[in-house]
Amino acid sequence: MMRWLLSLTLVCAVVPVVAWQPSTAAGGSIQGRVRLTAPPPGNPIIRMGMDPRCAEAARGKRIVQDAVVTSDDGGLANAFVYLAGSFPDAPRPAGVVTIDQQRCMYRPRVVGARVGQTIEFRNSDPTLHDVHGLSKASNDFNIGQPLKGMVYKVALKHEEVMLHIACDVHRWMTAFVGVVDHPYFTVSSGAGVFTIDAIPPGRHTIRAWHERYGTLTQSVDVTAGNTAVVEFIYTGSEKPDPQR
Repeated sequence: MMRWLLSLTLVCAVVPVVAWQPSTAAGGSIQGRVRLTAPPPGNPIIRMGMDPRCAEAARGKRIVQDAVVTSDDGGLANAFVYLAGSFPDAPRPAGVVTIDQQRCMYRPRVVGARVGQTIEFRNSDPTLHDVHGLSKASNDFNIGQPLKGMVYKVALKHEEVMLHIACDVHRWMTAFVGVVDHPYFTVSSGAGVFTIDAIPPGRHTIRAWHERYGTLTQSVDVTAGNTAVVEFIYTGSEKPDPQR
């Protein structure tokens, strides 16, 4: 256990925080890790031949769906980790969340945003893309981007974990946006590590969502000026949450 905590501390020191970076003086922190104990399944290979420009971008490369990405010791990337509940007094992040379309893939695959925060979708490819938000919470949108360099901005009005982003032109393209009405969220790194800062003291419910393995939930006690440590463990038998 102590060895894992040391490793977590070292990794957290070099992993950039996804989303908003509040002042740690406002409360306590949660550090943790998301792990997969089963051998990771193989991700399917993507065939881009239906669009010559996508095929050219992928020439000589083995492109796969990054649905399950793990480190050598089982750290699980791309888990959206967030606190459940309402935090009406929490400050609002000022930054913009960006999802880029690069070589006919959404990058990054998983992001978080606060209700009302601007999300921009960029087309960095010389081909037509269609950004389609498939929502179960009235966050739907569908916008074509036929030209390289086009940017579409949207501010989502409703909480939703998760909003599925598709492309109606390239069916293999997929991304996910976790939308919550507070700043206490992040996405696990390539090592499965995450940190959430400036959390109000008290007992909180913390959840981890993964596209392949669904949602895990824990309770955690946060005290001012201290760091609580949690670990989410997926066994590989879990099922994904329903999505559009």
